Amino acid sequence: MECLIRIGRPMLGTSIGLILLLIAACSMQKPASGLESRKAEEKKLTAEAALRQSAQQKDPVRIDYLTPVSEIVTPEVYIYKEKRRLYVIQSNVLVRDYPVGLGSHPSGDKEYDTDGKTPEGDFLICRKDPVARFGKALSLNYPLRRHAERAFFAGLLSPTEFKEILVAYERKADPPSHTKLGGQLMIHAGGAQRDWTEGGIALYKSDMEELFNIALTGTQIHIRP
Repeated sequence: MECLIRIGRPMLGTSIGLILLLIAACSMQKPASGLESRKAEEKKLTAEAALRQSAQQKDPVRIDYLTPVSEIVTPEVYIYKEKRRLYVIQSNVLVRDYPVGLGSHPSGDKEYDTDGKTPEGDFLICRKDPVARFGKALSLNYPLRRHAERAFFAGLLSPTEFKEILVAYERKADPPSHTKLGGQLMIHAGGAQRDWTEGGIALYKSDMEELFNIALTGTQIHIRP
């Protein structure tokens, strides 16, 4: 199965149409001499050509769900919380698409351990765990530096805890989980039928089995609102 889509990208055609209307409107604001009119028209045509060329250079993401797992060697994962979907993309091709369940209160970025929110940001897989609580799981490097900085200045972390998180972040290792920010954030099995986790991302078991085989230590995980 193969077709063309756009994921997480603005509708470029709509933007171009709006800009072209603005260009046309600006050109009619006041009368001008013949020479000025010709210059304005040339400028307008040049702008139109540049915009159309820019649009043509934006490659849409292709879909190919039949790509064998063995051929997915440079995956990148995008999780869109509002859509409750996890997308695996390789070389501008969408190769897998899974439903997910989130934290019990998923809206917004995670602020502390028990808030039930699934954090947002750009993470990476720091560990693959074949025997986690719900079976196979992928551990992410939450909290990130910015989570730690925000918590530290809010008085939620001690200087020692702050330093521990920063050291783990720089080493791309599992951050400590004993602080008020929590930790051990994972993509794991358990079902995607509802939002029920403590902040992790839950998949159906068969999907998790496949994703575990696809993902690598160091694979980037982008969690969006």
